[in-house]
Amino acid sequence: MTSISDEQTAIIRTERGLTIAGTRITIYDIMDYVTAQYPPKFIRGLFDLTEEQINAALAYIEANRATVEAEYQMVLKEAEELRLYYEEKNRDLIARIAAQPPKPGEEAIRAKLQAAKAKLKSQP
Repeated sequence: MTSISDEQTAIIRTERGLTIAGTRITIYDIMDYVTAQYPPKFIRGLFDLTEEQINAALAYIEANRATVEAEYQMVLKEAEELRLYYEEKNRDLIARIAAQPPKPGEEAIRAKLQAAKAKLKSQP
């Protein structure tokens, strides 16, 4: 692991990428919420971070915006590629599971789930 930040090595580079020291939380996890414009207090609570950890992460993102953004875009691209790969690889299994009849006593909940899925598909 190499130290990235002078702020008591708050942000380190691990095999997972830029990570908040002492956690498994990456800067890219934080970027999902920064990009969606969530408030820092919400992000801090979501990841159970200290005030110092969230401040260090946000300061690092701001100070290294171009680099972090480039790495973040690569992470998003890789995640999408993996999602598509596993979706295709498991397509038959998912279809078989979905085609199974509901277990006794689960008919009502299955019908409710199917109705919710249909409603979501019909929305623009």
